[in-house]
Amino acid sequence: MIVLDASVLIALLTRDDTHHLNAAQILANTPEQALATPSLTLAEALVKPARARRAAEAEALLRRYGIDEMAPSRPIDLALLRANSGLRMPDAVVLQAALDSGGRLATFDQRLAGSARQHGVPVLP
Repeated sequence: MIVLDASVLIALLTRDDTHHLNAAQILANTPEQALATPSLTLAEALVKPARARRAAEAEALLRRYGIDEMAPSRPIDLALLRANSGLRMPDAVVLQAALDSGGRLATFDQRLAGSARQHGVPVLP
């Protein structure tokens, strides 16, 4: 499984995003891998489309890419990860999801990527 961070989801939804092609490459290069993102991360990625009154369209596009929504992690696990890593809660949520699933993490956020590697989570790209 590949857990997608908001930076990847936002890049997929935004053609002029610096990472748009890289995000599309992640999907193209992992066709047989399950793709998922936590509910909070999905909501974070849909904020800009929501402001443009296109949230439902953006969510449908992410679903067509085969991105599933993950159930929330245990609050105690999130609290411990956040307290011990110094990550902001949205980043802790996506990292904990990768830890829970035993999957890889796709992110363009270098701080999150570094923390994921420290926790033994493989990082894409």
